[in-house]
Amino acid sequence: MTFTWKGLNFRNLYCLSQTLHPAQLSVSTDTLQFQNLHQRHIHVGDRAELTKAFTKSDVAAFSELTGDANPLHLDEDFARATPFGRPIVHGVLINGLISAVLGTKMPGPGSIFLSQEIRFPAPLYLGEAVLAAAEVTHIRRSFAWISVSCSVKDKVVMEGVVKVMVPGVEQS
Repeated sequence: MTFTWKGLNFRNLYCLSQTLHPAQLSVSTDTLQFQNLHQRHIHVGDRAELTKAFTKSDVAAFSELTGDANPLHLDEDFARATPFGRPIVHGVLINGLISAVLGTKMPGPGSIFLSQEIRFPAPLYLGEAVLAAAEVTHIRRSFAWISVSCSVKDKVVMEGVVKVMVPGVEQS
């Protein structure tokens, strides 16, 4: 099987990486970069994480970019009258942290986020430092299933499982 994205053929790129010295391999298109593909391996149990505290301006910028102007996220008076009592961070913005972990840390650059099953058991409030974590639970061929969670201390604000296509692994 061959996968093509933005004109890059992943099978051919993998084959090319097997014939070149690692220092010779560096393919770049926009912000997508592959270096030393044949050395990129992930294993069941591998973990990665990052921490971020979203600000009011982060939420406003996300709202502007997406058009999601739900007052629950933006209007303190409106949010005060809800069960949350104050503005909460958009769930999809929280989920973006998982995308950042997957795309920058593990599996890393070139990985493709294919599917997800997530839930949001508790709200994330502005200013709370949220830890986004990912752990590989299953690997088959070029696909990895990764357990993901976002939490503030002992409070889980998002959890689920994602499926990712791992770069540098031959499709069969």
